[in-house]
Amino acid sequence: MEANGFVSRRVDTPSVDAGVTAGATGADIRWLGGRILDATEGFVGGLSPPRLTAEPDFAAVLQLRAAPEPTVSATETEIDYEGLPQGVATSTHMLAGAVAGIMEHCLMYPIDCVKTRMQSLQPQPGARYRNVMDALRQIVRTEGVWRPVRGLNVMAIGAGPAHALYFACYEKLKFSLSNVVHPGANSHFANGMAGCMATVLHDAIMNPAEVVKQRMQMYNSPYRGVSDCVGSIWRREGPGAFYRSYTTQLTMNVPFQALHFMTYEYLQELLNPHRQYNPSSHVISGALAGAIAAAATTPLDVCKTLLNTQEALAVHAEVPGALGVGASVGTASATGGRHISGLGEAFRTVYRMGGGAAFFKGVQARIIYQMPSTAISWSVYEFFKYVITKRQYERRLHHRDGEK
Repeated sequence: MEANGFVSRRVDTPSVDAGVTAGATGADIRWLGGRILDATEGFVGGLSPPRLTAEPDFAAVLQLRAAPEPTVSATETEIDYEGLPQGVATSTHMLAGAVAGIMEHCLMYPIDCVKTRMQSLQPQPGARYRNVMDALRQIVRTEGVWRPVRGLNVMAIGAGPAHALYFACYEKLKFSLSNVVHPGANSHFANGMAGCMATVLHDAIMNPAEVVKQRMQMYNSPYRGVSDCVGSIWRREGPGAFYRSYTTQLTMNVPFQALHFMTYEYLQELLNPHRQYNPSSHVISGALAGAIAAAATTPLDVCKTLLNTQEALAVHAEVPGALGVGASVGTASATGGRHISGLGEAFRTVYRMGGGAAFFKGVQARIIYQMPSTAISWSVYEFFKYVITKRQYERRLHHRDGEK
């Protein structure tokens, strides 16, 4: 995950490019798009990667000022540019993260609906699908064109603040932990730890939205809308029902995000070694990281879906004949009977009803959902972060020019 399109570099020899002069060795220069900043953030001249060259539209050349460090090695040292540039508020990451989260969940919501249904342990005859496209066709044909996006509004409301905290926390913690674990360099361990910690905040906000969303996505869901679903759960199961799957969600998302972030950062080192704003590398890295993490954590996702939906046939599996074939997801809560709680009980129920194969129900839909989701999330996040930060620097430059 690259931030802002900036790359910091140190050079210890004067520039020989036309239009750029370096009066002092050890000068600190920084990328902004195709331009260069000195240590005090003054524009030096136009540069174009991978080779420093003067751009014709920048005739005026400003003098480089020496960096505070007295000595710099002859080897060019590249600094991770994901840290916030000086003067850029954390709100940059929060705004970019909120936009990315909302777009990710909204654009991929129909596939998420299919994933939830395909993870049903005992699907009813009308909810048995061969694959993702077959599921979408059947849902639209038998339940209406808007059925796949039912519950989208509650997901959008939860995704904004959840992803704002998620990305802002990740950026801050990754930078801080990297300095402790491996000063001056990128650390995969720090990336994974930062992703895990950010997940705790993200899931605390998203878990209630996930519960409502998945209950509305199930086949024959009895709820008229989001408010009816929230009210019904609150009255019949209590407020704890909104966090019944929180520990399972964390158990799933902590390894998911650790694997996701470490894979993403590793792929970025291969595809985007200079850590510049590169949309294609963000899309490819995000998609592959999402697919690998999604496949590895599918068993936990199946258990989370069971805890969220409290699927009636699964809840009453120990009582033969307690429910008819037409029972819906809401029947279990409506009867006021027992509920499945805890990851251990969910694991036992899944295994009892479907064996080992049941833990990978919906894996195809989960991968198909996660690949574009993470690609959208990373590319949108990086784009907005780059645009927002670039505008802040341009504003600062115009203000400095106005004072002169």
